[in-house]
Order: sequence, then C-alpha cells, then structure tokens
Amino acid sequence: MNLDGLFEWGFATDTGRVRSNNEDALAVDANLGVFILADGMGGHKGGEVASSLAVASLLNRLKLTLPPLKPGQLDEELGYTRESIAIREAVIHANKAIHEAAQEQPQYEGMGTTLVVAVFYDNRLSIAHVGDSRIYRLRNDQLEQITSDHTMLQELIDRGFYTEEEAQRSMHRNLVTRALGVEASVAVDIQEELVLPGDLYLLCSDGLHDLVDDAHLAERLSACEDLTDCAQTLVDDANTKGGKDNISLILARPIGDFPGQRRWYNRLSSWFR
Repeated sequence: MNLDGLFEWGFATDTGRVRSNNEDALAVDANLGVFILADGMGGHKGGEVASSLAVASLLNRLKLTLPPLKPGQLDEELGYTRESIAIREAVIHANKAIHEAAQEQPQYEGMGTTLVVAVFYDNRLSIAHVGDSRIYRLRNDQLEQITSDHTMLQELIDRGFYTEEEAQRSMHRNLVTRALGVEASVAVDIQEELVLPGDLYLLCSDGLHDLVDDAHLAERLSACEDLTDCAQTLVDDANTKGGKDNISLILARPIGDFPGQRRWYNRLSSWFR
C-alpha cells in the first residue's frame, strides 16, 4: 500500500546539553507509512550501535514484508492484522541482530535500545514498542499517551505503590524493565488503533517526555502547523529545561482517509473519466 502524499511528517533529534553523543536513531518511510524511533543504551558507544542496528534492521525487513500484504487482513488464529504480526516479527529479528552483535564484539556487551514503531495502513495504526520510548496521539485537542512504559516505576504505579504525581518525583523513573538486544529473546507489546483524519501522532524518546510534561506537549501540538518546526520547538523546550538526555521525536499527521481498498463508487467514477 503506497501512502505517498497522504501524510505530513517532521522530526528532530538533538544530543541535549549534558551528553557528549547522540544514541537515538530515527527512520521514516512515508510511502510505507512506517515511523521508527530508538533510544540506545550501553557504554563505549554501544547505545549508538544498538539503536542504529534496530532501526536499520526493522526498516529493511518491513520493506520486504509489508508491500505484499493485503491491507488490514486479519490473522484469524492470532487475532491481529498481518501488518501487526509482520512488525512483531521484525522487532524480534532486530533483537536477535543486536544481541548477536554484542556477543561477537565484547566492547558492546550489554548494549540495548528502547524502540517504538508505528505503521499506518487501511485507516489504522499498528504499534510495537519495547522500553520507555512513547507514542502519543492528539485528537480534537486532547492528548493521550497510547503506549505504556516498560519501567520499574510504571510497574509500581500499576500496582498502586505510586500515584502519577508521586512518580514525577521518583529517582527510579528511568529504570527500564525491557530493552531490545539485552537478552536473546524479548517481549514485544503490540497495539492496533483506528486513525482519524487530523490525528497528530508523536513518537519520542524519554529525553523529551521526562522534561516536557503532557500539558505542555498538548499545548504545543494543538498549535502545530509545520511539523518540522513544531518538532524543533519541542527539542528547544526540552533543552531549556536542562536537556539532560538525547532528545528525539517524530510527528506524523494523516491528511485524509487512506483505506486499503478503494470504495466501489470511487472505482466506478474513475471508469467514466
């Protein structure tokens, strides 16, 4: 399914004001409707290697597996669309590539990366994520965090040990419980969402969402026109608040409908032109 011209998108990435190198990696294939963001971790530039491997592996594999699919077709056994299954398999493949690279190169032992992937098709969105990089959706000026962080802090919130307000002051907010490449296998969260024209989607690393709160994000995104300018403004906001980590984000907004199959009356009208 070719989505060329059906999306507006923009991105920004920055080292921040504290780190000496940028361990985040991004990739976009607007024709396929694929948006990927990874936030690496590990010493001796291992984070950079892990995030770059994740993004390259995922994009290469999705370029092979997505085009042959009939958009939105459901796998009756698993209950997910075939796009979601293809994304999950691509993430598992990327995990294997990173883990094997770390085994072969001792200087990269223990490297890993968080990951969030968004794939648009048939007026839908499939999301795969591992770690604490996030996807938000702004719809009718209401901001919603779609993904749930894989962190020790989020587990404590889910179990009632912390409120959301108390969590903002916690010293343990960045302890991730899942990352790509650290182990030989990985659990991948998959979600499927309906997409409406005018929705604005934000993929971001924790360098943004740790410093820019949801209320400020909602305010910025509600006023967002040029997505590249908006992305850079959010990076500047995070840097103004300390820039303690690398800051990366992608913004994507569908311009209109993108059904997998053209409606019969659209086809009929084209026959008479």
